[in-house]
Amino acid sequence: MKLVYFARVREALGRDSEDIDFPANVRSVSEALDWLATQSPNHAEAFADRSKLRFALNQRMVKADAAISGASEFAIFPPVTGG
Repeated sequence: MKLVYFARVREALGRDSEDIDFPANVRSVSEALDWLATQSPNHAEAFADRSKLRFALNQRMVKADAAISGASEFAIFPPVTGG
């Protein structure tokens, strides 16, 4: 699955994307974040405060309990404000 990072998440990780093969037991956005946070100190920092993150699977906004099965792209970004 292609993970795409934006804004402060991208800055914390030092990359704008990466390809990940999640373990079979990782089934939801929340479980994916739990697993990603164990991959490096930078990942742990980027995903520490999930209340400040939003998610999209295949360019559709989803909540943390959404299933990741079948998705080819998973985007993680902070909330966006307009004005």
